Amino acid sequence: MDLNAAIQKQLSNIQAKTGKTLEELFAAMKASGHAKHGMLRDFAKTEFGVGHGDANALANHYLKADAPAAEGNPLDELYTGPKAALRPIHEKLMATIDGYGDFEVHPKKGYVALRRKKQFAMIGPATNSRVEVGINMKGVPGTDRLEEQAPGGMCQYKVKVTDASQVDDELFAWIKTAFDAAG
Repeated sequence: MDLNAAIQKQLSNIQAKTGKTLEELFAAMKASGHAKHGMLRDFAKTEFGVGHGDANALANHYLKADAPAAEGNPLDELYTGPKAALRPIHEKLMATIDGYGDFEVHPKKGYVALRRKKQFAMIGPATNSRVEVGINMKGVPGTDRLEEQAPGGMCQYKVKVTDASQVDDELFAWIKTAFDAAG
């Protein structure tokens, strides 16, 4: 299933449910004065009478539409200065993950989130000498390398990578497990 087509279908359904165009919905969201996702989502639920999933989709789409166009590659911002030497790790990870199938890359302040229907991984420089790969999967026992995270966090597991040689089949197997479960 094409994720973009599914999002467009959901937005069309929201417009049909509310009797308002996206422009009208976005104008009301802008007039609310809210700038954060959670506040916009809650506003949409209350103001438009839509469910949590629809309100979440509206908030996401509104924030994307309202954001200024990004200049250049978001990795240029993540991997600057002393962290620039870590970029080959990120690129090696993405070169293989890109072959798994369709997914979205969402740049954040300190990492990029990788999503299908759900987020399956996050990659970013944690320090000047380490990239962290957060992985969302269930039922896999943690190891010294695959560190289990506290419940309720952004990811269930974290792998610390300090050198491109550590981007190996074991790490890709964990990421592929999460990718398959997220879609």
